Amino acid sequence: MKRLFSILATAGLFVAGTNTVSAKVVAAAAVLQDAAPAAEKGFTQVLKEQFIQGGAGFMGIVLLCLILGLAVAIERIIYLNLATTNTTKLKLQVEDALASGGIEAAKEVCRNTKGPVASIYYQGLERAGDSIESAEKAVVAYGGVQMGQLEKNVSWLSLFIAVAPMLGFMGTVIGMIQAFQKIAAVGNLSASLIAGDIQVALLTTVFGLITAIILQIFYNYIIAKIDSIVNDMEDSSITLIDMLADHKK
Repeated sequence: MKRLFSILATAGLFVAGTNTVSAKVVAAAAVLQDAAPAAEKGFTQVLKEQFIQGGAGFMGIVLLCLILGLAVAIERIIYLNLATTNTTKLKLQVEDALASGGIEAAKEVCRNTKGPVASIYYQGLERAGDSIESAEKAVVAYGGVQMGQLEKNVSWLSLFIAVAPMLGFMGTVIGMIQAFQKIAAVGNLSASLIAGDIQVALLTTVFGLITAIILQIFYNYIIAKIDSIVNDMEDSSITLIDMLADHKK
């Protein structure tokens, strides 16, 4: 009898525990189900909703600045990467060509190598028959031309970096003006009355700053890349003049 009572008691505790666990599981599932719609919204969806709420006027212009700025940045990055040359290898090849085949052999090496450094070498070798001074002037002049090619369209990128946050701030000012106009028209301060205008004002500033930050990162990379190539051009120009001077001896 006692054994039967113990078995029944154990079974009752087990059923009660099972019911408790089941209730907790059901409650947790309900919470997760309620939270699922909110979790389904990814970063892109939230960003799109905020962009739409910011208004098509200023937000569209800010987006255009971002698109055009990224297009310029990508074009410059591709161009600069293609313009990068292994200057040490080129120097050795030109030096060997000068020693073995003379000026024409060195010019052939430069013709078969891409990049502004090889072009500067070629221009210097082209004037090497006149004098060292003529070759040096040609190198300096053509170096300025190549520098202009490297910096092409970078000013547009800096323009978009400056314009994007200014447009955002303009949208903020206009939104605040509209909010104060509603307050003046109604005669009392209501949060629900001006919340929409203030939200639009803040969103335009946020997206303008995000655009400027993204483009500024690309701009700094491009400027650093240009400085690196220009330093290689200057070092290579000095090396070329020294090589021509040794060759004429």
